Amino acid sequence: MRRLVLILALLWPLAAAAVTPDEMLPDPAQEARAREISRLLRCPVCQGETIDDSGADIAADLRVLVRERILAGDSNEEVIKYIVDRYGEYVLFLPPARGVNLVLWIAGPVMLLLALMLAWMAARRRRASATPSELNAEEQARLEQILKN
Repeated sequence: MRRLVLILALLWPLAAAAVTPDEMLPDPAQEARAREISRLLRCPVCQGETIDDSGADIAADLRVLVRERILAGDSNEEVIKYIVDRYGEYVLFLPPARGVNLVLWIAGPVMLLLALMLAWMAARRRRASATPSELNAEEQARLEQILKN
C-alpha cells in the first residue's frame, strides 16, 4: 500500500500536462503558438489553472478551439479576441487594466498600502506605550524607599 501511495505521489506532477497527443498540431511552430496562447487563458471550471494545464472538458474544448483558429490563420491576438468574445474577459489570466477590471488592479496595491500603514501605526503605539513615563512624587518616594532596603 505504501508503495502504491509513493508511486502515485511521484506520478501526480505528470498528470498536470493536460494536453493530449491528439490535440497537438503537427507543425512545431504552430503548436508552440497554441501553447503560448493556452497559457494566457484561464479554465472557466478550474479557475486557478490555465487551459493548458487543466483536465476539464471545457479546457480541452478551448485548447482545440485555439488550435483551430491557429490553423485558420488567425494571429495570437485574434485567437485571444475570439475566445474572449465568446467567454468574456474572465478567461484571461491577466485581464486589461480598464473599466471594472481597473478596480481589481488597484485594489491589491491599495490594500497592501493600508495594511503597511496599519502595521506602522500599531508598531508606533506599541513603542510609545513601552517607553517609561515620568514618575509622580508618590511613586518616586516609593521607589527610593525600595532601593534603600
